Amino acid sequence: MPNARNNQGADMDISKVRELVKLVEESGIEELEVVHKDTTVRIQKTAAVTVSGASIAPAPAAALPAPLAPIPAAAAATPETAAPEADASRAKWKDVRSPIVGTYYRAPSPTSPNFVEVGDHISPGQTLCIVEAMKVMNEIEAEFGGTIKEILVENGSPVEAEGALFLVDPD
Repeated sequence: MPNARNNQGADMDISKVRELVKLVEESGIEELEVVHKDTTVRIQKTAAVTVSGASIAPAPAAALPAPLAPIPAAAAATPETAAPEADASRAKWKDVRSPIVGTYYRAPSPTSPNFVEVGDHISPGQTLCIVEAMKVMNEIEAEFGGTIKEILVENGSPVEAEGALFLVDPD
């Protein structure tokens, strides 16, 4: 974790800043800004952290999550003909992306059924999910028809503008 420079008037504890940095690193968001009393903390994955004008260098690469371990040979052993077929069909899949930054919801309310599930056939104009931005619920509609193959975001998770939400096998 980078060291913070002392900043007069900053009353936010450095441990709180570390928690915020960890939150940004572990989530799909690229930037977070928090205002507390007279202190502003802005954290960007690709830039320095700023605390009321005092910069903190970005976290070193060692602080980033480690890459996944290689798959053992026994687990990776599959028929060679199945892999190319799966890749060929997957190559034609299209993604549905979020047009805005916000929070992703699969259903209109916690007690309602999800708008779509994996395997559902969708039509153009059909509501797929909601992205909440600044307390406004924005329905995300399908721009094309097809079959939902993967849902890429967990319910209640933050999403970025242009972040992929679904993979769809188009009609």
